Amino acid sequence: MSAISATSRAEVTAQKSPPPVKVAAAEATAPEEMKPYTEQLTGTKVTFDMVPIPGGEFVMGSPEDEADRRKDEGPQHRVKVDPFWMGKHEVTWDEYDNWSFRLDIQRRKLEKLEPTDRDRLADAVTRPTAPYTDMTFDMGHDSYPAISMTQLAAKMYCEWLSEKTGRYYRLPTEAEWEYACRAGTTTAWSFGDDPEQLDEYAWHYGNSGEKYQRVGLKKPNPWGLYDMHGNVAEWVLDQYVADFYGTMPQDKAAVFPLAVPKTLYPRVVRGGSWDDEADRLRSAARRG
Repeated sequence: MSAISATSRAEVTAQKSPPPVKVAAAEATAPEEMKPYTEQLTGTKVTFDMVPIPGGEFVMGSPEDEADRRKDEGPQHRVKVDPFWMGKHEVTWDEYDNWSFRLDIQRRKLEKLEPTDRDRLADAVTRPTAPYTDMTFDMGHDSYPAISMTQLAAKMYCEWLSEKTGRYYRLPTEAEWEYACRAGTTTAWSFGDDPEQLDEYAWHYGNSGEKYQRVGLKKPNPWGLYDMHGNVAEWVLDQYVADFYGTMPQDKAAVFPLAVPKTLYPRVVRGGSWDDEADRLRSAARRG
């Protein structure tokens, strides 16, 4: 990952069996039924918000005349995206620690609570070895985005979250991430083409004080998602393939394009980070 700070931003669809934890508006049988909802991790006070993303088509990648464009951002191509939910904020340490440090299991033992069927399923998900150092690097913990995990760890966290709640959480594909980031826009950033406005929407090298920041302090994009530009870069499902866009059809929209991982590295992160210049925070910017 080099110097990138990476986090997962969970995407979810409904799962029928075993029965999910009851949460209002967390399931839908039709796109028009999709509504925002708040998930609470059972046995904790930790919650996170999910935002419905409407389905549709968009043009992925950057035009050849976009400032600071890189070759791997083209050629542009149309992509069809189904509706899904996406995390309103980057996944925080408050959420992630329950899995990585087994806080949910420890809490049950301290309070002498019997695990539920969902707890038992979640407990079976592989968890990481305890780190040898403070992975926040003294940059902040409560309400700060979780960083420094591998893509595999981010995927395993989503698997644990799925078992814990009964809803299918996963990392978004690269196409889904860009679609959600753009939020219907075609400009370099979701707020337009003027980098002078970046401070209102993102933490980047010029304003971050050389550290990541608490989630949700800047303005959201048009679909209500925070920190899609900057703060910490975000894992997606795809393998990084520099010329992947060249394999997309030009006469019709691609459906669920995914560069299926075939080697251990590299994998894609999106969004740029607190340590990046403005051009790396553009909606189309890729890094692997």
